Amino acid sequence: MSVAADINTPAEVKARCEEFRKTFKSLSDEIGKVVVGHRPVVEGVLTALFAGGNVLLEGVPGLGKTLLVRTLAQTLSLPFSRIQFTPDLMPADVIGTNIVTEDPQTGRRGFQFQRGPIFAQIVLADEINRATPKTQSALLEAMQERSITSGGTTYKLDAPFLVLATQNPIEQEGTYPLPEAQLDRFLLKIVVGYSQLDELMTILDRTTAGHNPEVSKVMDAPAILAAQQLVRETFVAPHVKQFAARLAMSTHPGGRFAPEITNKYVRCGSSPRGAQALMLAGKVRALIDGRYHVGNADIKAVAQDCLRHRLILNFEAEADRVSAEDIVKKLVETTSTEPVAV
Repeated sequence: MSVAADINTPAEVKARCEEFRKTFKSLSDEIGKVVVGHRPVVEGVLTALFAGGNVLLEGVPGLGKTLLVRTLAQTLSLPFSRIQFTPDLMPADVIGTNIVTEDPQTGRRGFQFQRGPIFAQIVLADEINRATPKTQSALLEAMQERSITSGGTTYKLDAPFLVLATQNPIEQEGTYPLPEAQLDRFLLKIVVGYSQLDELMTILDRTTAGHNPEVSKVMDAPAILAAQQLVRETFVAPHVKQFAARLAMSTHPGGRFAPEITNKYVRCGSSPRGAQALMLAGKVRALIDGRYHVGNADIKAVAQDCLRHRLILNFEAEADRVSAEDIVKKLVETTSTEPVAV
């Protein structure tokens, strides 16, 4: 049912939902001027933007992950920084460091904090898993608390704040797997695949014939914050909320809602952040579809991106070649949408 057909929805809410849809489409179209194909990936990144979460983009080199993030930054009137993660990158290169300064009048010396590239609002952490775990952990506080602590002083980051990290598959040389605590701080993990034939031909036309499309600014900080607030206000019925919670709990081995596949292959399931991600991403999807209420179908549609990086599999899963995606797909299919007693 569309918003227009819901007579119980105030006119102001209808207008805000319609404006959200138009803005989402405008952003998607502007990005599409540069990034060919990958529509689900683009929608996933925009979903995280409006849900107020961080994104992890995984794929082999050369698929346009960095290009996508840079293009998104060009459509937003927000400070943007790019951090190239390498094995020799240090935490101070990310968050900043205290430097010694001297007052030219008094000659007194003191420490002054020199801000690092994390002090932006759109941060591209490129090839994040090529840095050491020590440097990777420098992002933890920024991603969760939206702040940076250095030298005993805490600095708040401007809102909205979004980390978009790219990583190469962990099977490649020179990569350090992200720790579970850091993976959990990404609202979504989106897998970027290869382009189709027609898409690749379009890429060749754009990149080998001197065609350099330009994108326009679509949103500024106040508009993004207003859209994020609209997402938070989107209605979720109790039975849909329970379905999202049960879907997250179905990843807990030995738990009340754990099916056989979870007990057999999962060593550690989703944290509450997984259920939060299902709710927020589901709300964005409902608004895109023109509804001010979330349905079970919305939760199912976003489950893969919300949960795939939150499952820690055991050795038996590796031996049987069972992936986290396989398990999430099975859980979505088998988790009942009928409410149960709490």
